[in-house]
Amino acid sequence: MLGSTVRKHGLAVAGVCAMLLVGTACSDTGAASGPSGTSQSSSTPGASSTPGSTASAQDPAAANVQVVPAKGATSVRPDKPVTVATTAGTLQDVTLRDSNGNKVTGTFNAEKSQWTSAPGLKPGASYTVSGTAQGSDGKSVPISSTFKTLGANSSLKSSVAPLNGETVGVAMPILIYWNKPVTDRAAVEKRLTVTSSVPVEGTWHWMSSTELHYRPKSYWPAGAKVTVNINTQGVNAGGNLWGASSRKVNFTIGQSVVTNVNVTKHQMTVAINGKLARTIPITAGKDGFTTRSGVKVIMEKFRTKRMDAATIGIKPGDPNYYNINNVQWAQRVTNSGEFIHGAPWSGGSQGSANVSHGCVGMSLANASWYYSQTLRGDPVVVTGTARKMETGNGWTDWNQSYASYKTGSALA
Repeated sequence: MLGSTVRKHGLAVAGVCAMLLVGTACSDTGAASGPSGTSQSSSTPGASSTPGSTASAQDPAAANVQVVPAKGATSVRPDKPVTVATTAGTLQDVTLRDSNGNKVTGTFNAEKSQWTSAPGLKPGASYTVSGTAQGSDGKSVPISSTFKTLGANSSLKSSVAPLNGETVGVAMPILIYWNKPVTDRAAVEKRLTVTSSVPVEGTWHWMSSTELHYRPKSYWPAGAKVTVNINTQGVNAGGNLWGASSRKVNFTIGQSVVTNVNVTKHQMTVAINGKLARTIPITAGKDGFTTRSGVKVIMEKFRTKRMDAATIGIKPGDPNYYNINNVQWAQRVTNSGEFIHGAPWSGGSQGSANVSHGCVGMSLANASWYYSQTLRGDPVVVTGTARKMETGNGWTDWNQSYASYKTGSALA
């Protein structure tokens, strides 16, 4: 009889959070009794049949319906799909909702003999399946079933950049930071999608188990609209971590502003939308404080910024110590403290000598103009020194070839 049929599930791999991942035990379902009264083990989802009478189940023309997981099942894995199937006729409609009334989307097969939910249920939630099936005999049969997913014991939170609604530069990577390590990176990554109004090729790259980046093969197209779909609800990220929510982040790419700094020539050029907009005399790092070469990305912008050499290990009393409380038009490009900023105290050296502690300095007039042109995420390409950018010292995603960067994907 169909009411005693047991259907096994395979593990459905899943996605990322912006958001919450929740730890739980990892059995498939709680015990559920079939029509015969036999109990199914917690590792077997099982199926329930509707309408449930022996007579209808034996009628080949009746719309015998099976729902997986079985009616009344508990501790159902959130990463398992819900299926509703009929052995005769078609499914007229199927609805799956949680206890808050939120609807879970799903799709029918071509014959409308099976409906399968989208991946990712909420942990610790109760669900109701309802609908109608019609047998080949023309008779309608109601569909009704309930079950509960595994409960939540802990959560994993994340933060995302760019922010929703932000406009950023053409080199801006997508950044996801986790407060706990993700051990099943492939499961998380499979549930992430990035779409752009101007199609681009791109890839995810795991900087660590708690930090995930994405960049396109080349800089983002100016003006593109980008959507990051973080479909992490119900994903198992390894061990007892389960996705508890999903969300989308939308951002816009601004105009193309590409900066090139030539340390040897003491010169910086700024190209806007592919055309040279300004050439600026600069000073860069002196001996012992050499400015790093490589592709840097503007990370933060400050109208004024206190700069204290103690933050980079230079103590008061050292000839190289400084503490300036109002450095103007400062834009951070490394974690280690390199900025591009106004530096009126080095005006005599700008364009002719490198006298800074690693930052790129220029006149206040040029710094103000440059600040007004840039966005977080704009690239700054520095050449002319043997000191190279260290991976992770800022947003260093553009210092590898795309082929090399792509190997950092769990799905490569």
